Amino acid sequence: MNLGTSTWPELDGPPAVTLLIPVGSTEQHGPHLPLDTDTRVAEAVARGAAAQLGEQTLVAPAVSFGASGEHEMFAGTVSIGREALRTVLIELGRSAGHWVRRVVFVNGHGGNVEALRDAVELLRAEGRDARWFGCALAQDAGFASDGHAGRTETSLMLALAPGTVRLDRAAPGNTAPMRELLPAMRAAGVGAVSENGVLGDPAGASAAEGERMLAALVEACAQFVS
Repeated sequence: MNLGTSTWPELDGPPAVTLLIPVGSTEQHGPHLPLDTDTRVAEAVARGAAAQLGEQTLVAPAVSFGASGEHEMFAGTVSIGREALRTVLIELGRSAGHWVRRVVFVNGHGGNVEALRDAVELLRAEGRDARWFGCALAQDAGFASDGHAGRTETSLMLALAPGTVRLDRAAPGNTAPMRELLPAMRAAGVGAVSENGVLGDPAGASAAEGERMLAALVEACAQFVS
């Protein structure tokens, strides 16, 4: 199931394997969540989907740096930008295409979407089977939804890695609808609309809710890949 722990003879033969590549980020997630939140979520969804899909599905090591320029005013954020990310994804798809049947990027960070769309479009134009799945809960799933480091991501991290969540530091940020915040964010980044980097409110987050969210994301990813 894990590419990193496999050997090449185990993967040699007809290209019948689907490779899931988690794509995340290293960026601020408020004062209470770790910088690798998006990467951890993408990895967990990819691993869960691969477990459902069986031995012909592999999970690659994650791409842990993404396009996070909107968070660079907060310490700890490391962004490679859209163009660099696009190039990385294209080259990963081209290289893996020598021995896999299909590549699916499992994305955990919204800022990566433009690069993913462009990369997958080019890979498909070159005749490769490439797709991308976004780790976003369906609007009708019945879960609370917020922009960044709020209840959704806090619940997911309480389920995945509770020891990394500093609940004593959790505080609401800007709770206005994302559509109202986007113009200022695009012009000057997240710091222009939220002093603590949170878009939403982590109040009410729980591991139980996070486990339900994760199960829904895993199921959606498995169905998408199959």
